[in-house]
Amino acid sequence: MEPEAQTPTAVFTEHRELLFGIVYAMLGTVADTEDVLQETWLSWEARSHGSPIAHPRAYLVRVAVNAAIARQAAIRRRRETYIGPWLPEPLASAPGLPAGEGDGADRVLLVESVSLALMVVLESLTPAERAVFVLADVFGYGHREIAAMLDRTPAAVRQTAHRARAHVQARRPKYAVDPALHRQVTERFMAAVTGGDLDALIGLMAPEVELTCDGGGLAPAAGPRPMHGPERIAAFLVGRAFRRGEGLAIGFRPVNGSPSALMVRDGATVGVLILDLRPEDGAVTGVYAVTNPDKLTRLR
Repeated sequence: MEPEAQTPTAVFTEHRELLFGIVYAMLGTVADTEDVLQETWLSWEARSHGSPIAHPRAYLVRVAVNAAIARQAAIRRRRETYIGPWLPEPLASAPGLPAGEGDGADRVLLVESVSLALMVVLESLTPAERAVFVLADVFGYGHREIAAMLDRTPAAVRQTAHRARAHVQARRPKYAVDPALHRQVTERFMAAVTGGDLDALIGLMAPEVELTCDGGGLAPAAGPRPMHGPERIAAFLVGRAFRRGEGLAIGFRPVNGSPSALMVRDGATVGVLILDLRPEDGAVTGVYAVTNPDKLTRLR
């Protein structure tokens, strides 16, 4: 009898969280990610009945990545009828790495792979560019490995990676914001919102700040397009959204690798807010708010 560690189920389970991280970074929704993983499992299970696969991890990643690329066209068509701005589905924690486990490098890679701000930028890439960027810059695959996965030449992958990297860095330069500062600013931001303190709220934001609110037509949002400017954003948040009302509680926890504020009513999360900070002074440059209930079910 085949040892349990070598069964198709055991091998797939061993690599499932890596696959989840890659596919989620490419698609931005958990349901689509799970569908792709199911397709990958079916391909793997069927293939495992034949001759042994020398490199199971490489095979699984290749199948998952190509299935994710194929699914992106349908997702983009679906978003054409989406009401208002679209944001990735928030995750309560980075997939595949329980708190306190794994070395620092692994945790940084996994956190960055699901960063909401990064994923918003990745939405502007082509499917091929996004796949190459996620594999190369987030998960550390080499150009030759990626070329084999995508049936392209290493030279073509190198050019795609250069294009994608330049695009991402132009919109989101790499920097590190101290997590303690990020949490502190998030708490001060929400205290100003719930307390109705316009001056304090405006003082936390940079002049170029942008608010993106995803309600999906099912919950309060800031309008059909992102909102700009500290005064406008402060007035909106204080006057129309996220006010502390009867039964509404504000909690703080990591979401998509960043400190965030969760609005909870009757035990259900009704909104999540994540801030993007300027590294040199901690000023808020981006406010991402998700109120679409369909995207909050995994935060309850």
